Amino acid sequence: MELTNLSISAIQDLLTRRQASAEEVACAHLDAIQQKDAAVRAYLAVAGERAIEQARAMDRRLAAGEPLGPLAGVPMAVKDVILIRGLPNTCASKMLENFTAPYSATAVERLEQAGAIVLGKTNCDEFAMGSSTENSAFFPTRNPHDLARVPGGSSGGSAAAVAARMATVALGSDTGGSIRQPAMFCGVVGMMGTYGRVSRYGLVAFASSLDHIGPFARSVRDVARVLSVLAGGDPLDSTSAVVPVPDYEATLEGSVQGFKVGVPEEYFKGLSPEIGDNIQKGIDVLKTLGCEIVSIRLPHTEYAIACYYIICTAEASSNLARYDGARYGFRAGEYSGLRDMYKKTRDRGFGAEVKRRIMLGTYVLSSGYYDAYYLKAQKVRALIARDFVEAFDEVDAIVTPTSPIPPFKLGERVDDPLQMYLADIYTVTASLAGIPGISVPCGKTRGHPPLPVGMQILTRHFDEARLLQLAYAFEKAGGFEISA
Repeated sequence: MELTNLSISAIQDLLTRRQASAEEVACAHLDAIQQKDAAVRAYLAVAGERAIEQARAMDRRLAAGEPLGPLAGVPMAVKDVILIRGLPNTCASKMLENFTAPYSATAVERLEQAGAIVLGKTNCDEFAMGSSTENSAFFPTRNPHDLARVPGGSSGGSAAAVAARMATVALGSDTGGSIRQPAMFCGVVGMMGTYGRVSRYGLVAFASSLDHIGPFARSVRDVARVLSVLAGGDPLDSTSAVVPVPDYEATLEGSVQGFKVGVPEEYFKGLSPEIGDNIQKGIDVLKTLGCEIVSIRLPHTEYAIACYYIICTAEASSNLARYDGARYGFRAGEYSGLRDMYKKTRDRGFGAEVKRRIMLGTYVLSSGYYDAYYLKAQKVRALIARDFVEAFDEVDAIVTPTSPIPPFKLGERVDDPLQMYLADIYTVTASLAGIPGISVPCGKTRGHPPLPVGMQILTRHFDEARLLQLAYAFEKAGGFEISA
């Protein structure tokens, strides 16, 4: 039996029956990392000794007859913008190359308390700014389906680790699509909950009003179980929502017959034909499940990219001001005075994409431009959110493509930031509105090799249970394996 192919429940069944130990499961994944990651480059740091110690402690608890936690013995990878005490936290940036986390994020603490075993920290675009994981200061991650292509971003390392069977589940962060888009590119399930559903404490800030932490897995059931552990209010995060958290896994089996599923016409313009064909077949699967398909309008969608890249860069400009060489992180070695230290530190510590976003954000917040850009973008954000509120008066869920294009080749878009930004065109809207979204596999393209296609499902605020229920029904009906 290949221990790296198993679901959460299959791992726990083996542990309960004493057919495998938590240490054996962890070691199988560490072996997979050693064998595969030289090619994929999903991990920035592997915490092998720590993982084995955690697994042995789990085995001792099992031997003592203690009850299993919901994630007992499950190997987990964590994006390197989410803090784990004692491990490096570089944010894939030279600025934090030698920084070690002094505490753990709430999300990590909850998963470890539930029994998860942390294997290591995964690669990402620097400070989570990018859509391809090519903006890492250290190396690009490659797509396990085709090593010449990107895994998506910014959480490409986490998505690739799960797809390549180098972790059972993984944590990523999503600001404008950074979980959902790499989930599609790597052919796995990736979910962003409602803003505030999962604590952001211990997540290095990019754009604070948009940032989320969420899970990757290879099945909807595994995502549901991880989200049940992650979700809930946190006194350490003032933006976390104190809203009851249902047992998401327990609600998966409900019927979706009669669900009204909205299909927005704005999300099918400029779409790759192969992507469009697969999404239409996915919609047909939902019809066979008894869902009613309703054509809807989300009229302010066309302004979403411009709106998002004003708001997120403005917040990034503010959040990244703390990396000045004076407090922690990288400091330039030679400088003449404080201003020169700031200039040289930030010039050498940040990569090109981070600098681009800081400059954009500083510009839109500057005197004389604040009202024309930032304030107007916030008004447009309110209109985009209202579009969704009005749509959910008519439908229970909305289905769209996750990305307009399949995974692109390494280097293909790195010098064209506008084209790179447009890869997020279908995901930024949910981020701006603060609603939950999930990307599930929806077959593959007809090319050689075939490349994953993803379908995005959206629901109203705090309705993750319905979202997961619909995604699970789609998976059970064979929607993941649609043929192009």
